[in-house]
Amino acid sequence: MTGNENTGNENTENEQAQGPKHRRNLTRRKVVVAGAGTVAAVGVGGTLTAGAFAGETGGKGATPKASSTATGADACYKLTSETTEGPYYIDADKIRQDITEDREGIPLTLRIKVIDSETCEPVRNAAVDIWHCDALGLYSGYESLSTGGGGGGGTPPSGAPTDVPSGTPTGSPPAGGGGGVHEEPTDDKRYLRGTWRTDKQGFVTFKTIFPGWYRGRCVHVHTKVHVNGEWTDAGYEGGNTCHTGQFFFDEESVLASAEVEPYSTSTTERTKLDEDTIYDGSGVQGGLLKLKYKENDIAEGVVGTITVGVDPEATHTGTE
Repeated sequence: MTGNENTGNENTENEQAQGPKHRRNLTRRKVVVAGAGTVAAVGVGGTLTAGAFAGETGGKGATPKASSTATGADACYKLTSETTEGPYYIDADKIRQDITEDREGIPLTLRIKVIDSETCEPVRNAAVDIWHCDALGLYSGYESLSTGGGGGGGTPPSGAPTDVPSGTPTGSPPAGGGGGVHEEPTDDKRYLRGTWRTDKQGFVTFKTIFPGWYRGRCVHVHTKVHVNGEWTDAGYEGGNTCHTGQFFFDEESVLASAEVEPYSTSTTERTKLDEDTIYDGSGVQGGLLKLKYKENDIAEGVVGTITVGVDPEATHTGTE
């Protein structure tokens, strides 16, 4: 397949919705290009307000900073927390900004700024991946595993267990959300997955939907940042994965979303933010998004922003 990104023009501030051609090899990744249909994402009401990116706090009521390109100590707050990759990562994501496909849900514009946490400088031309479940907790590529499941997925068995092992288990327990154990895809769907490049100011924007929830995890979006590679006609080659993390949503916004269809039809027990086994409670450093939406009308759409501080020389695949 072929994309339609003009790799001869690195000026991406206008966030032209055009993707690289053919395939790419992103460190160990093989990415199949979607090609058509990507659009520049806009915020609620057709406009995208820059909002606060460094030092922001979660919640719709937070006051945005005056500038989206903050510098100095405020921008270099700390390295963003590393987390598990989870079981549902797929190398063959699509190079696109609009990852919605046919999924129903509250429109979400996710605007991410990637900075070097040591120098405060934006990280340009990085490849940023995001992926998350749909409004009812399903992951594309893993629908049969994620139906009704938490972390590792699957519907729990009924009846008493047999062949129970004896003795005391050794070693550390796995992290929540499926630990780092990767599952092989069970279907060829790829909704709510995508990859795009940061512009020269370190920004990347995705258009998606507000995620739902599944048993054992709070509402979240997975992300990876790949740097030190090269964008070519074939895609992105070489480099290293310098960050694997997750973005989180405050309780007020999740409760508001739960009143809107199809979220309101979910019968799955929900894990709250402060009960989650992955979120470390450190606010933006831990991946907590700043969210903006109309009070009492979240269904119209949400804009989420965050600054991700990375060490471009590090390697964090989330499977360590």
